[in-house]
Amino acid sequence: MAYITHLDVSFNEAEEKYLQAQDFKKIYVNLNKGAGGKYIYIWYKKDKNELPITRVQVTFNDAMAVGLIKAGYTKINKDLNAGAGGDYIYLWYFRGQTEYDTPIVEIDVTKDGQEETVKFGHDWERLACDLNRKVGGSWLYAWVKREKQTYICEVIARDFYESDADLFEAGFNRVDEDTNRGAGGAFVFIWYRQTTDPKRALSDLHISTNRSEFQALQQQNYEPVEVNLNSGSEGDWVRLWFKKDGSKPIKGITVIVNTAPVDSYETAGVNVIRRNLNTGNDGETEYLCYYH
Repeated sequence: MAYITHLDVSFNEAEEKYLQAQDFKKIYVNLNKGAGGKYIYIWYKKDKNELPITRVQVTFNDAMAVGLIKAGYTKINKDLNAGAGGDYIYLWYFRGQTEYDTPIVEIDVTKDGQEETVKFGHDWERLACDLNRKVGGSWLYAWVKREKQTYICEVIARDFYESDADLFEAGFNRVDEDTNRGAGGAFVFIWYRQTTDPKRALSDLHISTNRSEFQALQQQNYEPVEVNLNSGSEGDWVRLWFKKDGSKPIKGITVIVNTAPVDSYETAGVNVIRRNLNTGNDGETEYLCYYH
């Protein structure tokens, strides 16, 4: 099977012609769709003489980049929101060789909830950051597919950046959307590691937003992730919980901000935890979702 070994981004026709000449393939979704700005496209290449890409991350602030640089990720130094305002969005990739790395064989971009629902139904992994973040326009998300089916074997959360490089080097992926989005306080991110062994996988996830929910999940033998997903904000104490009991293994996890397609996600078998990660503050409504 051919692996993706290179990623790039084009801003104009001259760059497109150059990438075509280098045997790159274009993803035909303008990353500024509905937002104005430049016509921006992601390109990928499969080269049997290069190591495969195993992880892809997105940054929307400079602090998110520090750990990626230290861990040896490659930055595509082109703002995916160029000309449209909003956050500076950059794409990064890594050729990892830890036990938690599995080669990526396909990459794509969706531009609406219906397309997202189809991807969820075919076991693609969704990167959490909207590539049109804070500019309006279409909700655009990058997706990857791997050589083998992977499962989530560990979840944690961090409300500081200092350990990012260590986590990336240890095989973690960061869910690149702040669970405090729009709420003030710390930047809080969920992290996960993957395995190809379903017996090592987590089987269930949940969220508590108050003391009674906390106690109920505790009584059901869920284990808590010991970081408040509302850290530093004026919101309620929001915790992520997981269970590992050998039943249905979890294949993917993401955070959603656009809640309009939730019903269609659930119809496709995605578990949307309808407990707002920004409960008790003025931040944007966010849900955690996962799928088996």
